[in-house]
Amino acid sequence: MSRAFVKEQDGEPLPSEAMDLPVSANPNLVTPKGFKRLEKQLADYEKERDRFKADDKLEDRPHLERVEREIRYLKSRIETAQITAPETQPQDRVGFGAIVTVVDEDDKRHDYQIVGEDEADPDHGRVSYVSPLARALMGAAVGDSVVWRRPAGDMDLEIEKIRY
Repeated sequence: MSRAFVKEQDGEPLPSEAMDLPVSANPNLVTPKGFKRLEKQLADYEKERDRFKADDKLEDRPHLERVEREIRYLKSRIETAQITAPETQPQDRVGFGAIVTVVDEDDKRHDYQIVGEDEADPDHGRVSYVSPLARALMGAAVGDSVVWRRPAGDMDLEIEKIRY
């Protein structure tokens, strides 16, 4: 039955139907910097939750539920985080946390950092270690050519520089 046809009991709020955010089945690898970002996000959401609870306004309830959902997600990700320091990776190969300079087929240079799923921000060159690009780069050395399999078509990339 649709919720539209369920009667609300004399001012009693309807139960929350908010679903928790999905959590990836992949190992939760995180750079130290990414872990600090997760902790800061959690602290920010907890402050926001406390502010909403202090106000106790009915109209804020949907937003409060979203904030609490974010808090549950972040706590779960922090608890399962596998902090992987870049300096523990092989310095001559692309590994987790590496910043890789590649040259594409048009001789354009691009920098990508291999990071955890929660840290990924492709617009700023941070790609998840489970992305097709990161998978193509992982394990490669300077001078190696790799094939990045993309929906727009495969692209050959040459590894020019690796740094951590």
